[in-house]
Amino acid sequence: MTAIAVPVARRRQNISALPDAELVSLAKQGDEPAIRAIVQRHNQRLFRTARAIIRNDWEAEDVVQAAYVKAFTNLATFRGEAELSTWLTRITLNEALGRVRARKNTTGLEEIDMQTTSRGGEVLQFPSSLSATDPESELSRSQARHLLEQAVDDLPDEFRAIFVLREVEGMSTEEAASYLGIKPETAKTRLHRARKAMRQSIEKQLSGAFAALFPFDGARCASMGDRVVAVLRQTS
Repeated sequence: MTAIAVPVARRRQNISALPDAELVSLAKQGDEPAIRAIVQRHNQRLFRTARAIIRNDWEAEDVVQAAYVKAFTNLATFRGEAELSTWLTRITLNEALGRVRARKNTTGLEEIDMQTTSRGGEVLQFPSSLSATDPESELSRSQARHLLEQAVDDLPDEFRAIFVLREVEGMSTEEAASYLGIKPETAKTRLHRARKAMRQSIEKQLSGAFAALFPFDGARCASMGDRVVAVLRQTS
């Protein structure tokens, strides 16, 4: 295969800035920096995609790794007719769904049991553009993120997949439907139900905390009594 006419020094310095098409051409030649750049560029989307199906951090990472290996092993078949991100995401989805099918003995996403109960597992790490200003703020963000992550994990599999692709990854409904191999109308219906289920889950988790809002007990309560008595003594 003919090498691309890119100066070695410049290519090594700016490899991460190259477009996918150039990285793919280099990766087809076995260029490791290009392969690393592709992995770094697409890691987040592929992990979220796998995590939406698998619901376990460690296994999702394993799915992504397997998907990358399969992609780079078959990179010669990638003709650029679709975006690289689209191609990689589909490979990741197929890998994740294959594992779900093996566990549940089903034949496709359409047949995944809608009544699946939520299982334990690590939580999905949503990124935050906000920088922590103090430990209390960071704790609040962490608690809010955990609340959302738990609500996502509680969604049925097919709802969780469309929700993550649409709301977390920011895909259009049509794009997400294409990834999942379903009609846009089906995707819209599932997304609507996912949002409703998310809202109900969050409300349920928060309902038990309402009684604890604005606490005024303990030392604060005792102090108020002391202050009232002190004022009454002065006016008597």
